[in-house]
Amino acid sequence: MQVRKPVVADQFYPGQRDACVEEIDACLKARTLTESLPDTIVGAIVPHAGWTFSGSVAALAFSAIKQRHEQVHTFVILGAHYLGSLPSVYGTGRWTTPIGEVDVDEELAKAVLDSGHAVSNIEAHLSEHSIEVQVPFIKHLFHGSKILPILVPPRELAITLGAALGDIIVSSAERKIVCIASTDLTHYGPRYGFTPMGTGADALEWASKVNDQKFIDLALKLDAQGLLASAAENYNACGPGAAAATVAVARKLGKKEGLLLTYTNSNEVMLQTMGTMSRDSVGYAAIVF
Repeated sequence: MQVRKPVVADQFYPGQRDACVEEIDACLKARTLTESLPDTIVGAIVPHAGWTFSGSVAALAFSAIKQRHEQVHTFVILGAHYLGSLPSVYGTGRWTTPIGEVDVDEELAKAVLDSGHAVSNIEAHLSEHSIEVQVPFIKHLFHGSKILPILVPPRELAITLGAALGDIIVSSAERKIVCIASTDLTHYGPRYGFTPMGTGADALEWASKVNDQKFIDLALKLDAQGLLASAAENYNACGPGAAAATVAVARKLGKKEGLLLTYTNSNEVMLQTMGTMSRDSVGYAAIVF
């Protein structure tokens, strides 16, 4: 059986069982749901930085899903950092986490591959972290849930994949399936080679309040094409394909808008937890549909 082992444990999150559970619990307690949730949740956008920076943001989205759906059969986790010609599915076996293994939904993988909008490519997943950092949250909160990891390039075909996923989910109504898009927002500063507004506090504020907000507004309006175009023009997401696919799923399943649960950036986190700031910053949002 194919087993995908962690590659960023002890870097992005704790690699030992007890420490991992402790950190998940801390992330879950760090933020409180203050918004009125929709009756059902079909998808979410979450960040994928180290848990110290964005774990509490991602945890809030998973908490919202748990509040609405005690049991989820499968999480389709759509990942970033992939430039292949077609979305790549990890369609067999299981993923290992510090707190146990999670099975891949092979039946759902086959349906996605049979749709012709993705290819099987396990190798593409072996060193990619945007999906991996979400799996321990799922293992901890949703006992018995399966996953379907898919890496999605930032192209129009992401929308086609999302529509196909929506059709598959509709035809699998007896199972609860939730799509998770893993993306951080603007990577601003000299470290990332992106400084269109220069450096300093005003530039970082622009990255947060203007550039990230553009992407968030498009996501809330379920504008999949706009997400792709905005990321290409404004560099305000590293996983726009994942986000566009999830928005397309939400539209297919009858959603009209998204709900922003929380937003922050790495500089805000550093200031709150370490009392210091940086010339660089990365944005993080939790949105549910």
